Amino acid sequence: MLLVFLFLFPVVSNAVVSPGLPDFTDLVEEVSPAVVSVTVTLYGEPASRGQEEMPEIFKRFFNIPEHRGRDADPRQGQPGQQRFRPQRQGGGSGFIISANGYVVTNHHVVENADKIVVKLADNREFEAKLVGSDALSDIALLKIDASNLPILSLGDSDELKRGQWVIAIGSPFSFEQSVTAGIVSAKGRANGAQQYVPFIQTDVAINRGNSGGPLLNLKGEVVGVNSWILSSGGGYIGLSFSIPVNVASQTIEQLRDHGKVSRGLLGVGIEGVQTELAEVLKLDRPRGALINRIEDGSAADRAGLEVGDVILEFNGQPIERFSELPPLVGATPPNTKIQLLYNRWGKHKKLYVKLDELPTDSVAAEDDAATGTGLSNTLGLMVSGIDENLRRQGGLPKGGVLVAEVESEAAWRAGIRQGDIIMRVNQGKVSSLADFNKLVKSVRAGDTVALLVVRNGSPNFVAYQTEVK
Repeated sequence: MLLVFLFLFPVVSNAVVSPGLPDFTDLVEEVSPAVVSVTVTLYGEPASRGQEEMPEIFKRFFNIPEHRGRDADPRQGQPGQQRFRPQRQGGGSGFIISANGYVVTNHHVVENADKIVVKLADNREFEAKLVGSDALSDIALLKIDASNLPILSLGDSDELKRGQWVIAIGSPFSFEQSVTAGIVSAKGRANGAQQYVPFIQTDVAINRGNSGGPLLNLKGEVVGVNSWILSSGGGYIGLSFSIPVNVASQTIEQLRDHGKVSRGLLGVGIEGVQTELAEVLKLDRPRGALINRIEDGSAADRAGLEVGDVILEFNGQPIERFSELPPLVGATPPNTKIQLLYNRWGKHKKLYVKLDELPTDSVAAEDDAATGTGLSNTLGLMVSGIDENLRRQGGLPKGGVLVAEVESEAAWRAGIRQGDIIMRVNQGKVSSLADFNKLVKSVRAGDTVALLVVRNGSPNFVAYQTEVK
């Protein structure tokens, strides 16, 4: 036993140990003035006098929402006049990137908002204009009418290393200017709802309201935009995820200049390569992105790629995990010619592909009809569409949306779990993500909602009261 101890001791002692924890006080004082709180208001449709006098059971039958607020309108008593203007509020965090008022936050923070208010660290408040918002990166760009504002510098997220100290500043549960710290746990994490983002994983404490706030290195540079957490009950458990600033900055630039984001499209379905598959495909080891589907007429189809090919490099960038490919494709402008190195049954080949353009899920400020994946402020669920490869492999039913994350405690208590498939929202059938987003708009905070959920092939209705924020 003693020999084992002596053998192991020099290995452990070779590690570089910091003499103490870093002091963040000067850093926080320097960067905090450029961190803001974001409050959003969503207005409901006014209800007529006739609807308010309708018995509750008929309101539910006709899917008329229950209204809890009342406008101070002297015409309330007049039959047929509008009496109520229900509203709900939510919020998050953000940070200033230009002295003339450009503010960055999350797409899911401002999605469908009728009014956006930015509160500065000095307590001044400004109504913000939505310059543009992008669901696929979960980034939104706002503009406030102000000048000489403090700003944050953007760093280089590619330089981040595991174990590196980072801090987050934001407004969790509306506690403004809250500071938390931790380390980078991993890079390049995948999320089905934002497959074009290689997320930074940290153990920094992130909660509701932190969304959109900055993740900073010890130089005070923004290295990420805090986006989501993995949690069973909606609270922090040590798994926090941020959008790399290098991804965010590309999105911000396009939103500022065009109000939307353009991405490259290869037109393939991909999956990972397991050990058994690597042997069959004659790969030296499990790696790369295995093509299991090619869209007819797509860039990949025109270039001559085939099902069974394994993409090993994209423009010289090695692909170890299949989830690394979509961010690289998405970050490349449409109509760009790129080179792929791929394996075809043991033979390594190269070809050039001219990328198509991904149909955009970006939403410009004036586009009221756009939809996207993300957090539903009403249902408290993060959902995503289901691609045909996943549907086929999992034997999933036709239609529906996949629950990627359960944010609402009420939804969790009702039995909704990650991986469930939502087939109906109240009386409405969910055939696609667009259907889901449309149906959710009719659900108000505080309403009781019924969902038809499929889990392991078994359908089941669950109901819960949505949270009032």
